[in-house]
Amino acid sequence: MIRAWLDLRDRLLASEAFHRFAIRFPLTRWIARRQAKSLFDLVAGFVYSQVLFACVRLDLFAVLAKGPLGLEDLADRLGLSTDATDRLMRAAASLHLVECRSDQRWGLGMHGAVLVSNTAVTALIEHHATLYADLRDPVALLRGETDPNLAQYWPYADERTASPTLLSEARVKEYSDLMSASQPLIAQEVLSAYGFRSHHCLLDVGGGQGTFLLAAARAFPHLQLMLFDLPAVAGLADKNFKAAGIAERAHAHGGSFFESPLPSGADLITVLRVL
Repeated sequence: MIRAWLDLRDRLLASEAFHRFAIRFPLTRWIARRQAKSLFDLVAGFVYSQVLFACVRLDLFAVLAKGPLGLEDLADRLGLSTDATDRLMRAAASLHLVECRSDQRWGLGMHGAVLVSNTAVTALIEHHATLYADLRDPVALLRGETDPNLAQYWPYADERTASPTLLSEARVKEYSDLMSASQPLIAQEVLSAYGFRSHHCLLDVGGGQGTFLLAAARAFPHLQLMLFDLPAVAGLADKNFKAAGIAERAHAHGGSFFESPLPSGADLITVLRVL
């Protein structure tokens, strides 16, 4: 019965005659318009992401956070022509990133205001540039006919890497910086959702540069802290622990989750945002 219904649905949605009927008939008109908008968003989605990326790369939200600006002043700040700035502003306004004020000056929109101080999200947006390059020919990417740029960004996930444990700090730092920048999105939520006070030693597996453990150290001064990640990443974490003055109670251990035993002594283990 379900299969027959789905077959009928597919035939109707593929019919131009049904499209004309649906947009005219009052009971189906709102559904047809909603579906048309959803389909247009799929078609224009790449444009949306590129507009957002341009705004972030130009640091537009930080510029407008200081106050609304006229088009010419804004063009000077961004290093663009007036025409190019006008096109970008209109495109960004359609996404609620900016808005045109009554005095013909441009200010932050609802979404743009949220991004002003949200370094975690803007770091992810910047990172997408690498993926965009890979998706220039998505069919070739799926067939394995290209050399993905993303594999260079995430070297430990590259099948051609003989052993992730042999990677240098220089090779892992870029992706590790991204993971650290985006970690605050969930760190405080996790720390407030669970009773860490009843534990004495926390081990964070795949803990990156120690961003989560640094937050845990501030929230729960009694905790002893351990981190387990690839040796090169663990080295970065140790540096952060020393810089934060918690090296006496926070220690990073290098190894591979698939090859090495986990450090012993913890009565609580966390695994957050592991790829």
